[in-house]
Amino acid sequence: MCFALHFPDMPRYYFNVLNGTASFDDEGVELQDDEAAWRQATTTAGELLKDIDGKFRPDQEWSLEVTDARRKPIYVISISAQKK
Repeated sequence: MCFALHFPDMPRYYFNVLNGTASFDDEGVELQDDEAAWRQATTTAGELLKDIDGKFRPDQEWSLEVTDARRKPIYVISISAQKK
């Protein structure tokens, strides 16, 4: 996943996918503020979840973690599945 953009004086955010294994964003993207990072997270999560395509199973979890430039988590979007 590559979001590498550069704008002066804008904070950098990283979007990590955790789905049993971790996929860490090494490049990040510079966005205006936390609200812009949230909007990007919801758009990215929607795009990634479309690609699950029947592979997501009961007792699995999936999450998209947004971190700031210091790698401190600021948002997490999570889904989990259970068989009842």
